[in-house]
Amino acid sequence: MDTKLLLAIITITLALVFYTIGVFSERKSGELHLKHLILFGLGLVFDTTGTTIMSTIAKSENVGTSLSLHQVTGVLAIALMAFHLIWAIYVYVKGTTKAKHTFHKFSLVVWLFWLIPYIAGLIVGMSQ
Repeated sequence: MDTKLLLAIITITLALVFYTIGVFSERKSGELHLKHLILFGLGLVFDTTGTTIMSTIAKSENVGTSLSLHQVTGVLAIALMAFHLIWAIYVYVKGTTKAKHTFHKFSLVVWLFWLIPYIAGLIVGMSQ
């Protein structure tokens, strides 16, 4: 297996781990805390890193010129994760107590959407 591909797989899987821990620990605690922001941020950084590596691999191998559903949902997921992190910071710093207690609902939606390109990537990768 190519080193770049292995690195991409590891970083995207780390994104899954950090983001999942962040979303479900926030949900379990019932309130948004600093540790959740850190976990969301780590998830975003690792996902962006892994996606960037995957993009360079695809470009170097001239893999298709049209956008696939996987690519579109992947970019949307990163954008949604970034918005989620910014919104989490806002709620943590300036949000009401109620907002801090209900933020987990939004987190779960973002996490579920993020799973779409993750699972699609697994399927695409295994089919090749």
